[in-house]
Amino acid sequence: MEKAAVQGISLARRLYTSRTLGLLLGLLCVGAAMYPLDPPPWAWGVMLVNALLWPHLAYQWARRARAPYHAEHRNLLIDAFMGGFWIAAMQFNPLPSATTISMMAMNNVAIGGLRFLLAGTAAQVLGIGVGLQIFAPAFIPATSPLQLYACLPLLCFYPLLLGWICFRQAHTLGRQKRELLALSRTDSLTGLLNHGAWKDQLEIEFQRCKRQHKGGAIALIDIDHFKAINDTYGHVAGDIVLRQLGKMLRQNLRAADVGGRYGGDEFCVILPDLPLDRAAAVMDALRNRFATLGYEQDPALKVSLSIGLAAFDPQHSDATLWLNDADHALYEAKTTGRNRVICCGDGKSEPELLDLL
Repeated sequence: MEKAAVQGISLARRLYTSRTLGLLLGLLCVGAAMYPLDPPPWAWGVMLVNALLWPHLAYQWARRARAPYHAEHRNLLIDAFMGGFWIAAMQFNPLPSATTISMMAMNNVAIGGLRFLLAGTAAQVLGIGVGLQIFAPAFIPATSPLQLYACLPLLCFYPLLLGWICFRQAHTLGRQKRELLALSRTDSLTGLLNHGAWKDQLEIEFQRCKRQHKGGAIALIDIDHFKAINDTYGHVAGDIVLRQLGKMLRQNLRAADVGGRYGGDEFCVILPDLPLDRAAAVMDALRNRFATLGYEQDPALKVSLSIGLAAFDPQHSDATLWLNDADHALYEAKTTGRNRVICCGDGKSEPELLDLL
């Protein structure tokens, strides 16, 4: 309900601007068409109220309503009814009548599509019927030069304003859509890609490597004894550790690298175009830096990482096999003492690997 109210008030604000300008310009158009007909004074009074007071009354009516969105739709139907009324009052003068119909039709389509166009048309027909009961039915087949020029401001400026409003709305919706998409792909705690988004990127990188015959590496990172950290220092401390690792990955990876939170205490990194030995050196430097971090909340807390690395293998048929290689390497890192980097296929920790290189 609260969201609907906000949307309704937002709609009322947008229509307040367009209604104010549209009815002011419409006053010129209708007034020029009515002047030769010598209408009674009350008709001029209704015309002025409709053009000068109604936009402000409609906005306040919608803004204070319990359901602003529905209130504004009601206001639009009143606009359409009054448009039909003035068409009959102008004795169907061709250009002013066509201008009134087209401007209101454009407005109704922009607000509610075909359904609201039909509702607005019905309200216009009702307004014409009421107008015919009040004014003598007649038809003026010619539009004078004065009436032509009086219609031009409405024909020129109102579509421009409505187009600008629609553009602003589309721009805002596009930005909100991009923000929602980013949120749906981001892990809220660490700011990295979430599990699904990272695996999508892994598939893209796998296909790129196959297509371009290039290499690369992926790393799976596990926080050692994370359950014990939660049990000993509390889940708040555990969340701090997760955020610290996410922050370190964001700050130390290359722009081309893709970090993510794989789930729980596991993180993952795609390292495009990086040979396995260099990827191992990068991950070992990350492991060393993370091990030296201090935590103000718990100075005694020290955290280490186990990391499994796997290079792209052109023999693999899909990205899952590449991920399995990194997972096997991570398993070896965890079962051979933790706090180390293991590359798939060598079973050696990173210091031993670097000695061999």
